[in-house]
Amino acid sequence: MIRFALLLVCLFAVDGVALAGNDDLDIDKVNGSIHVPDNATVGKLSTVNGGIHIGTEAHAKSVETVNGGIDVGRGGTLDSLETVNGGIRVAEKVTIAKTVETVNGSITLSSGTDVGGKLSNVNGGIHIDNAHVGGGIETATGDVEIGPNSRVEGGILVNEDHSWFHMGTPRKPRIIIGPHATVQGTLTFKREVELFVSDSATIGKVEGATPVKYSGEHPSN
Repeated sequence: MIRFALLLVCLFAVDGVALAGNDDLDIDKVNGSIHVPDNATVGKLSTVNGGIHIGTEAHAKSVETVNGGIDVGRGGTLDSLETVNGGIRVAEKVTIAKTVETVNGSITLSSGTDVGGKLSNVNGGIHIDNAHVGGGIETATGDVEIGPNSRVEGGILVNEDHSWFHMGTPRKPRIIIGPHATVQGTLTFKREVELFVSDSATIGKVEGATPVKYSGEHPSN
């Protein structure tokens, strides 16, 4: 507890000054948010009932929260991001070595971001804009948009929806592969989807859906 209190003093008293060489300093909270200043270097971040904000050009190891979103500022470097109930928003030119995961929440990757592992959620949309995902994309109910010039390796998997609150006639997820985007690997759909693929995009084998080609920046329908 003393170590944690000292760490909080270090993080917030410096008012955004870089914390170089502190990648072994972890933050673990309950019922509270975590804010990492710009240019800071920290270790593992974990909280329950609170969001996590990573400042510009900051560095952290694993970032985990339950009942809270995660925001990562431009140029950050992290090992992994994970939340249960909350969205994940990643700014430009961020490097994430491993996975980005949420259960109930959207995922947004901005231009120049590089994710080494899988991008996955269950409920919530996924949008990547001129970004790279090295371990594939997996979802169940949300729309997926692979924006212009994005690159995905490991394919796309849309699972069956077993959520009790989506019983009846669920809405079909809308999957868009944008202009000059590339999806390597198999695109597998275990439920009905609307699949739109730009005529300038490159994709792998498709299972469980029929691609609809479109021209221009976005599908017209």
